[in-house]
Order: sequence, then C-alpha cells, then structure tokens
Amino acid sequence: MLRALLALLSLSFLLSCGEVITESTKDARILLMGDSMMAANRASGRSVADALEGKLGEEVIDRSVYAARIIYGLPLTGAAGLSIPQQYQKGNWDWVVLNGGGNDLIFGCACGYCSAMVDRLISPDGSTGRIPELVNRLRAGGAKVVYSGYLRNPGLFSPVRPCKVYGNELDRRLARMDARDPGVIFLPMSDLVPEGDPSLHQEDLVHPSPKGSAAIAARIATAIRANTPQ
Repeated sequence: MLRALLALLSLSFLLSCGEVITESTKDARILLMGDSMMAANRASGRSVADALEGKLGEEVIDRSVYAARIIYGLPLTGAAGLSIPQQYQKGNWDWVVLNGGGNDLIFGCACGYCSAMVDRLISPDGSTGRIPELVNRLRAGGAKVVYSGYLRNPGLFSPVRPCKVYGNELDRRLARMDARDPGVIFLPMSDLVPEGDPSLHQEDLVHPSPKGSAAIAARIATAIRANTPQ
C-alpha cells in the first residue's frame, strides 16, 4: 500500500507542472486551482479548464495538479503544485476557481475517522480553517472566488465512497463560508451525478470523465456569468 502511494505521489510530481503566466496569457482574468477533479482529462484537452474556456470564450490559467491537497507540508513538491495554496500566482484576476479537501480526507485520514481533518480544513461556521484562510487570501487580491464541491459516486463501488459522510459535512461548512462573503460562491456538485449513471466518471469512479468535466465547467460558467456585471 505504501509503495503504491509513493508511486502515485511520484507520478503526481511529474504531472504537477501547472500552467504559468506568459506574455500571451498575462491578460487572462480567470485562474483555476485544485486537484485531480480539475486536472483530469487535461492531456486530451477536455479538462474543466478547457471546457470553461470554451463556454466563456476566454483564457483560463489552469494550475490544478493531481493529488494536490489543501494541507501539505513538503516544500519541494508543495511548491510544484501538490499544495493547492501554493498553486496561486499573483495576477489581475477577476475570478479564482478552485476545489480542494478531498485528498486531505483520502491521504490524511483514509476517509475513516476524519472529523478532526474536516475541522482543520474548515470550522463548523465556515469562518476559520485552512480553506477560509486560503479563500481570504485570494479575496484580498481582489478576485471573486468560486469554490467547487466534489462529484458524488453514482451509487456504485468506489474506493472513495466512504468519504461521502465527510464530503457532505465539508459541503455544509463551505456553504456557510459562502454566506459570510458575497464575493465567494460555493458550488456544490453533489447533485450532478444521476444515481446509477457512471458516465460522468472515469472507470475508476473517482475522477471525472470528459462528460463530467464538461458538466462541472458548465455549472461554474453559469455562476461566473450570473455574477459578472454586463
């Protein structure tokens, strides 16, 4: 198990080169951060960021990384993107879109006794914890923030299915964070997957399929349009 985990982390490190701002993208107004829910399908050009670009008709800088966490202590791989807070790059962002917390539950407490981990991520009232700290930092840079929840399992076997109870609690607390600041939008994805329908997931029933990435992007695009002055 440990060997497999180390192999996964090594692969994640190799895949952890998030997009950087270049002369051709310096005017982009949307930054996307997060873990494999955001990064999935990037190699085929059908990730959440790719679909979001298509729906909004503008550049999205994608800094998301497989296996990234909110709470991550290793400096080298953290700086390479396995720390979601360290994925942030300064810029004139109108919007920062991100997710995170799922891998903290998977790697930090194995989706088992995770109440303490949820508390570290975000307090019951949504005001403190590592997620609100990050969101406050993003807001201080002038951007509005869209925080995405996670897809849920369609009712089939999945290695992360035991995380559901903690994922639901995380969603409740993120909704309370949303209520504290009109510049923060929490978008739950818990209702996006129809019961018994695996088409929004890859075969592992963990990561989104291209269809799933497109569905996530559609919900994010709708929120951004609804909260952008015309």
